[in-house]
Amino acid sequence: MKHYYNSSKVELKKVMQPENEETLLPVMLKDETFEERREKLFSLMGEKELDTLVIYGDLEHGSNFEYLTGFLPRFEEGLLVVHRKGKAYLLLGNENLKMAAHSRIEAELIHVPYFSLPNQPMDGDYGIKEPLRQAGIRAGIKIGVVGWKYFTSSTLDNSKLFDIPYYIMEGLMELAEDKASVINACGLFISPEYGVRTVNNANEIAHLEFGAALSGINILEAQNRVQPGMSEMELAQSYKSYGQKQSVISICATGERFIKANIYPSDKKIKVGDRMSLTVGYKGGLNSRAGYVVKNENELPDQEKQYLELLAKPYFAACAAWLVQIHIGMQGGELYNLVEDVFPKAKYNWFLNPGHLTSDDEWMSSPVYNGSKDILKSGMLLQLDIIPSIIGMGGTSCESGIALADDALKKEIRDKYPMVWARMEARLNYIRNVINIKVSNDVLPLSCITGYYRPFFLDKEKALTMVDA
Repeated sequence: MKHYYNSSKVELKKVMQPENEETLLPVMLKDETFEERREKLFSLMGEKELDTLVIYGDLEHGSNFEYLTGFLPRFEEGLLVVHRKGKAYLLLGNENLKMAAHSRIEAELIHVPYFSLPNQPMDGDYGIKEPLRQAGIRAGIKIGVVGWKYFTSSTLDNSKLFDIPYYIMEGLMELAEDKASVINACGLFISPEYGVRTVNNANEIAHLEFGAALSGINILEAQNRVQPGMSEMELAQSYKSYGQKQSVISICATGERFIKANIYPSDKKIKVGDRMSLTVGYKGGLNSRAGYVVKNENELPDQEKQYLELLAKPYFAACAAWLVQIHIGMQGGELYNLVEDVFPKAKYNWFLNPGHLTSDDEWMSSPVYNGSKDILKSGMLLQLDIIPSIIGMGGTSCESGIALADDALKKEIRDKYPMVWARMEARLNYIRNVINIKVSNDVLPLSCITGYYRPFFLDKEKALTMVDA
């Protein structure tokens, strides 16, 4: 089908905008979901012959910790020690001690002043080894250490490469005595092949859809408010988070970016002809759009007049191919090859994975890489994330998220979460019948702007669409 996915099949035309979903309500995770998570993890620990997991968490690297506890250790550090044939222990600093009573996994509390903020009280300080010993860390058991990533390599064994603080690893290794008994076990959580967090049930999808949908609303509102003379900060007011934790640094950038290394919205004023990037993400997914602050091609800078034909349209065709062809049972390498076929890396200079898994964190891991045999499964949440670059041209982005769901999972979402299902159905109808992308039957869009792309920010009516074959 390569002949269909090219710029000649893409048209910029007037279309109605997606419905702005302003009635979102969060869906809480059920006790049954946490019990299912625990059982999945214990089963996998048995398969991998691990007795104990030491799971690290902090504000930026806490999603694996949160997967079982239900909370992040906020501005402190924390450890969850889980024994497959025994108890669980929560090692927490001064200001998180109260959270142990609310943990979604039953765990004995151990106070670790070292996990607190600098210069806070260290009463009862006895180093790091004693709390680990109290949590059951000892010689003679097989221990898996879980930070926030594992280190894949086709040539190296990185099972002894750890990404948690040295002082914790030092105490852990001393107690374990045999260093060979301690391995990086983050893959149990995030491996695209077998990680427990990579496949979600209906409750988890409904829970995560809230953040993905919220980011879509934010980006749609920002696009609709773009006007010359407005500052980046004024435009960034469109990002209404309702207090939700953002999964990335928000982007609201006009013109040249990173002046004096600044990565935040500033008082810089938007001008006609500027390049522009908008991005915001929460638990469950991110939405990003990039293009130019113009009404049409005539307002583009002289050297960038061909932006639409040379970059935006071919890119959108690749996005359409991704959405149409992705399906349950597909190998990640097949999806990679599809993107390479219709949007060659050598020409468009993308270098990251053209698609990755998302969850509480924006990028968990990715089954989409050259030669990947990882199977795309029902329950996976993926970001359509292809990042091209042509020298002398502004960026282009139509990044949004989807869930893959088989008939059984769809039925469960429809029956248990009818409001979530109604939004997903409306999005599918819009993408298929307005944008004219015949999305795979396995796809459930996670935001109202999935597939919706306006490369010219001052034209509020026209978007890229596919032309019938």
